[in-house]
Amino acid sequence: MSALFELENLRVQFDTKRGKLHAVRGVTLHIAAGECLGIVGESGSGKTVMWRAAMGLLRGKKVHRSGSVRLLGRELLPMSAKEVRHFWGTEIAMVFQDPMTALNPVRRIGSQFSEALVKRLRMDKAAANERVVELLRLVRMPEPEKLVRKYPLQLSGGMRQRVMIAMAIACNPKLLLADEPTTALDVTVQAQVLELLSDLREKLGMGMVIVTHDLGIVAGHSDRIAVLYAGEVVELATTRSLFARTKMPYTEALLKSIPRLDGKRGETLQAIEGAPPDPVAQTAACFFAPRCRYATEKCRTEHPELLDDGTGHWYRCFYPLKAPAQ
Repeated sequence: MSALFELENLRVQFDTKRGKLHAVRGVTLHIAAGECLGIVGESGSGKTVMWRAAMGLLRGKKVHRSGSVRLLGRELLPMSAKEVRHFWGTEIAMVFQDPMTALNPVRRIGSQFSEALVKRLRMDKAAANERVVELLRLVRMPEPEKLVRKYPLQLSGGMRQRVMIAMAIACNPKLLLADEPTTALDVTVQAQVLELLSDLREKLGMGMVIVTHDLGIVAGHSDRIAVLYAGEVVELATTRSLFARTKMPYTEALLKSIPRLDGKRGETLQAIEGAPPDPVAQTAACFFAPRCRYATEKCRTEHPELLDDGTGHWYRCFYPLKAPAQ
């Protein structure tokens, strides 16, 4: 598969009163056409900042981005806000974490949709209105003809999320970024939204990135998974390999915090003790060492490189976990 979107040594820093805040630390990733990449990590691991910076949404005198961001070979990072806006919607689109704040509460759903279609695809108003109904039907919204007259406050959380997905795919983007697409939704609606995203990816041939804190969310919907910690990739592998041959203790800890159907009744989920490192403080150690039960003196004084085990399974650990016996 050809490379659709590429990040190479992407770094994002913010100026603060305490000094440089290192939000993203040299991330290198690629997404192939038609592929789904899961990005997993705790809050504060740099997931959302990374993709907002890559899209050019994070700007200002106190924001520093470096490295390379390429969409179909075109370098986006040096582009101005006006230049990169040309690619939004038509080539790369984002489903934001909170649909209630992403949607305009004082405008009807149909009005918010049609404006984007008229401006980005040069449709006339009548054609845009027809397209809005088609898109809402595509994301399985009931009675889309009536829905276009409603305001966001009149919709449930799951319906608002479907509206956001429909708006994101309205201009047929080549890559869809879904940032915590199931936050605050109940388990049944979560499953429906994830199934919808998978179906749309297959029908439209899009590349997709699903950003989440829950490995269970991407387990059955991604081709590969990248685990982030403290702004850097600590494990990257195919979904099958990551679950079958986990190498990074942090990934193991995330897996143990997921509820399991085969778990014992009343069993307490394992929490990860401690907290992520201060993003302002600099250290030569492994960032996960203070929370890792396998850490040695070497982990507390040296920083591990990202290594390939020879099969395309990457990990950042001096003492990778061994695969369970078959």
